[in-house]
Amino acid sequence: MGAYLVKRLAASLLTALLASMLVFLLVRLVPGDVVAQMMGQAGGEAAAGAMREFFGLDQPVYVQYFRWLTQVLQGDLGTSWTRGLPVTMLIGQAFLVTLEIGLLTLFVATVVGVPLGIVAGIYEDGPLDTFIQSINVVGLSAPVFWVGLMLLVGVSSMFAWSPPLRYVPPARSLADNLSILALPIASLAFLQIAAYSQFVRQNVVSALHQEYVRTAVAKGVPVRTIFFKHILRNVLIPIVTFMGLILIQILGGVVIIESLFALPGLGRLLLTAIETRDYPVLQGALLIVVVAAMVVNLVVDLAYRLIDPRVRVS
Repeated sequence: MGAYLVKRLAASLLTALLASMLVFLLVRLVPGDVVAQMMGQAGGEAAAGAMREFFGLDQPVYVQYFRWLTQVLQGDLGTSWTRGLPVTMLIGQAFLVTLEIGLLTLFVATVVGVPLGIVAGIYEDGPLDTFIQSINVVGLSAPVFWVGLMLLVGVSSMFAWSPPLRYVPPARSLADNLSILALPIASLAFLQIAAYSQFVRQNVVSALHQEYVRTAVAKGVPVRTIFFKHILRNVLIPIVTFMGLILIQILGGVVIIESLFALPGLGRLLLTAIETRDYPVLQGALLIVVVAAMVVNLVVDLAYRLIDPRVRVS
């Protein structure tokens, strides 16, 4: 296990290095730069050149990259060009909001989606299974932003209520925090519940068709024992892996939801940085998202090996 962990960490470091290069280059492919955003039509070539020199944009791209990479390795993501604040501070504040949304969405999706999938799998091809799968089709087909808009409009129309526009940290008021995040989490969780339910259903149906389960039924083993000893144990292992994929999908959907509901998270910070061509913030935020996805994959992989002894043996 120790040797495997060392190999995975080495591979993750190499992947992070390649990702940093890709992030740095992709950011510079966005048309325009911060100088054009700030000056617009005003100012001449001399002023624009002086400003590009101030931001270091007059240097070759590889020089800019190695300068930025050196700062990153020292734990410094630079300073925001438009706000004048440390990028680490901006990302730290935004990431806490995104992390809260992601973890709560994952919790809701797991608590609702897994039981639905189990019920649908047990009653395969029955009316209840058909009903659950119909909901899953809608959940998997509907875009996240459309679900968010429908929830926002529907709740506002039916209950004459809309979530507060100003984010409140949970430490200040947990009730206000949850009321603000209720609709965003519901919007994100709708898709993930459908994905969870469909995935769990397939695994339950597959487990029910195994010979050892049929043998247990033929021997008269109680249904509860069959479910907990055979079916649930075999379903748990792929669920752990799928949970990591769900969390990564949630991080992607957060960008849209945070903008729709005006939440000061990492997604909104990214969009603002793109609009203002704030390279340090954009590079730092994208790098944090990539590293977060890598960490999730690593944790899920290690958990998978701990849960399933066959993986450790192989």
